[in-house]
Amino acid sequence: MRILIFFFSIIRWRSALLWRTFFTTAVVAVVLRGLIEYCRSGKCGLFGQGGLIMFDVGSPMTTYGTPDLLAVIILGIIGGVFGSLYNYLVDKVLRTYTKINEKGPTFKILLVIIISLLTSCCSYGLPWIGKCTPCPANLKEPCPTIGRSGNFKNFQCQEGHYNDLASLFLNTNDDAIRNLFSSGTKDEFYLSSLLIFFAAIYFLGIITYGIAIPSGLFIPVILAGASYGRFVGHLLGPISSLDAGLFALLGAASFLGGTMRMTVSLCVILLELTNDLLMLPLVMLVLLVSKTVADSFNKGVYDQIVKMKGLPYMEAHAEPYMKHLVARDVVSGPLVSFVGIEKVGNIMQALHMTKHNGFPVIDEPPFSDAPELCGVVLRSHLLVLLKGKRFSKERVPTGEAVLQRFGAFDFAKAGSGKGLKLEDVQIEEEEMEMFVDLHPITNGSPYTVVETMSLAKAAVLFRELGLRHLCVVPKTQGRPPVVGILTRHDFMPEHIMGLFPHFSHHK
Repeated sequence: MRILIFFFSIIRWRSALLWRTFFTTAVVAVVLRGLIEYCRSGKCGLFGQGGLIMFDVGSPMTTYGTPDLLAVIILGIIGGVFGSLYNYLVDKVLRTYTKINEKGPTFKILLVIIISLLTSCCSYGLPWIGKCTPCPANLKEPCPTIGRSGNFKNFQCQEGHYNDLASLFLNTNDDAIRNLFSSGTKDEFYLSSLLIFFAAIYFLGIITYGIAIPSGLFIPVILAGASYGRFVGHLLGPISSLDAGLFALLGAASFLGGTMRMTVSLCVILLELTNDLLMLPLVMLVLLVSKTVADSFNKGVYDQIVKMKGLPYMEAHAEPYMKHLVARDVVSGPLVSFVGIEKVGNIMQALHMTKHNGFPVIDEPPFSDAPELCGVVLRSHLLVLLKGKRFSKERVPTGEAVLQRFGAFDFAKAGSGKGLKLEDVQIEEEEMEMFVDLHPITNGSPYTVVETMSLAKAAVLFRELGLRHLCVVPKTQGRPPVVGILTRHDFMPEHIMGLFPHFSHHK
């Protein structure tokens, strides 16, 4: 199974192709499983022998028919609806938390305290409304379990009884999941308890993610999905022969598919958890349905978070409308550039007026026969050069000698939030009229594309090479040597749709 994880991590398929492959495989697996069950009656001759990949050697048989598949489809639809609603609420809550966290550390701490108190009240308060249930007979483990994790928590019940809500809330997440996934325990939890636990975990997961403590979405989503999966399993018991623990597993898969929108990786993860390859068709089916339903409402939760944070994530493939555009169509202006030996005041003004991280450097006469592109200089390197104050009163090249006054790591990439800022650079008034040679810190071999190149080709080139800046140069002579610079933001659908609203964004 780990080989599958490695395989899917190294292949570089388009997401659309991977989704179509998963869809085809899911259909084949479900149809094949149905034919195997049909042929076990002996109506198919030798075709009735064997099994699904594992040849059924030493593995318990899990059978299911058409009513079971209908139940799984219903579970997938519910998971898609709940998952899309979950993503919508997480997006709204995260936007609110962002505004609160921007007010300072005090508000961050207060928010954490409030959420912690609310979580504690739910975890220790809700079990009080749970019912006391007699312990099942012929158990291999003690009931109730006292002083350790287990399926049965006493929690204020008389001897020989357990509280099912306490068994979920007052256990570790691992044991709570194990309790919900356990097979042969159809009557262990009341429907009301499952509904209360689902509502609590669903909304606690939404309001907890995004506060200033380590918290995630994966475990809360599994817990919420397993609880409503087991709840639906109770309701559909008259038409389905599947075990309640299996319904919990499929409910967790449907909720994961509805929120994360991961298919192949979730299949592998759930198979690793259950070690039951015969459940693959059902898991694939419920993931297929839940993702399809959820995709009709919104994007996956991680895609929404990336968009909310303003991170310009580029897809592996170019959008269809990019084939009708060329590189110069999306260049943002006006272009801010420097000459090879630039006045300090001009650099400071450009850094104050813009937030660009890269600037083209152009050589002009008398340092070249005609204006030509020398390269691209980074904002971080300009700040280091300005702070070092290696200026000259005359507009003359200083050459590589200026770099000898800097340390080996001065121009190295700093960690997040540790680099120089413009406020750290203090320039005197008389220094504003001095000059600085940018050639030593300029990348003299930047990637360039001609202005008439297809935007689709430029996007693929930009992503495959992992670029930050792509210079667009003119096709004809007699014009400025640089038309503009393309960054990730210039390839974003929002930017292109703003320039050309008649193009439809392909989802």
